Amino acid sequence: MKKILDLQSQLLPDLLNTMRKRYEILRHLQLMQPVGRRSLASALGYTERVLRSEVEFLQDQGLIRIEAVGMQLTAAGMELVAEMEPLIKDLFGLTELEERLCRLLGLKRVVIVPGDADRSDWVKHEMGRAGARLLKQLARPNQVVAVAGGTTVAAVADMMTASPGLKETTFVPARGGLGEAVELEANYIASLMAQKAGGSYRLMHVPDQLSDDAYETLIREPHIQEALELVRSARIVVHGIGDARAMATRRKSDTRLLERLEQKGAVGEAFGHYFNRDGEIVHRGRSIGLHVDDLDRVDYTLAVAGGTSKAEAVAAICPVVGKDTLITDEAAARTILA
Repeated sequence: MKKILDLQSQLLPDLLNTMRKRYEILRHLQLMQPVGRRSLASALGYTERVLRSEVEFLQDQGLIRIEAVGMQLTAAGMELVAEMEPLIKDLFGLTELEERLCRLLGLKRVVIVPGDADRSDWVKHEMGRAGARLLKQLARPNQVVAVAGGTTVAAVADMMTASPGLKETTFVPARGGLGEAVELEANYIASLMAQKAGGSYRLMHVPDQLSDDAYETLIREPHIQEALELVRSARIVVHGIGDARAMATRRKSDTRLLERLEQKGAVGEAFGHYFNRDGEIVHRGRSIGLHVDDLDRVDYTLAVAGGTSKAEAVAAICPVVGKDTLITDEAAARTILA
């Protein structure tokens, strides 16, 4: 099969490009359905005229159906997308990219989805789908799963579906809240994961950023100690990776800290800690929740981050924090390896 594909890529390169384009349409449809043609064209970056001809072809093949509520995949279309995924990865070098990135970052597993999360929010949904699928595979009875906040971890929660293996799972927030959009907070994401997976959840109502006095007061509260004990018993931790300056700004850090982070070459953030290009911690935040040191007691860490803009942060942090699995996109992977 590999030899045939290599020959096709030399003799009929347009055929492979067409195959990938149609697979991308089906994949986006799977994530967005039911969806109108205009919304789908916008997500893919196509004109409606180009998309119309492709949609007509796929409809004639019995892979999609068009209804009043929008376009949807048929059962045959769903089956085809599932069967094509490993082929597409091999065909366009994503499997090789995964292996190379694994070796470079010293991880056990890397999962790469096509696209660039900086250019399309639907790439984040695809990373979320990969994360949700992996959580189902890793499920064990009576486990605790700690989840951080952010857009990519929220995408994992969005793509969760009910699973018998996760019914005995307790989802907890790994960190306190940043005081931003509630749907990006760890508390909300933990509760959403639990509801969609059929598990249970516990919340931790504390801010992510605390003064020394506030920290010393809160850490002695019995209910905070109880919540922390549960969080630190997590078997699996799901987290994102942030750009250092962007995360410091989101935390409303003062100018002095921003300048210090820049001077020390901070490129990424995870668990309230800021890292330089060499993976060294250059600043530790004062907060209640999981810290990098706590990850030594965790059975499995799952980092979810993508987009060209996150490549430097992922390369710096994953060898230190994401010791098990990274789910990322093609753009970030190629940037790191370049």
